[in-house]
Amino acid sequence: VQLVESGGGLVQPGGSLRLSCAASGFTFRSADMSWVRQAPGKGLEWVSSIISDSSTTYYSDSVKGRFTISRDIAKNTLYLQMNSLKSEDTAVYYCQKDGVRGQGTQVTVSS
Repeated sequence: VQLVESGGGLVQPGGSLRLSCAASGFTFRSADMSWVRQAPGKGLEWVSSIISDSSTTYYSDSVKGRFTISRDIAKNTLYLQMNSLKSEDTAVYYCQKDGVRGQGTQVTVSS
């Protein structure tokens, strides 16, 4: 299993970012995938999951209505569209499969 996140950066409050996670080493189309994040000085927090059928998604209350998880089977890539970003969304974001995470991508929301 290999997961490589990208797309993070510095954005102002209210802005948007789209994170990507390139997946390899397993059958992506049949895998349940998640995004988790870790804010400075805090533990891992689950953000969102997508089930293998790609039509069932779940979100934490803190991001519901602002973030959208999706996947492109042809590209073996998982996405997280993040809108209306808040300072409390600042964290390292990881994609995850069965407890395995990539190296993460830093998202900083600040004016």
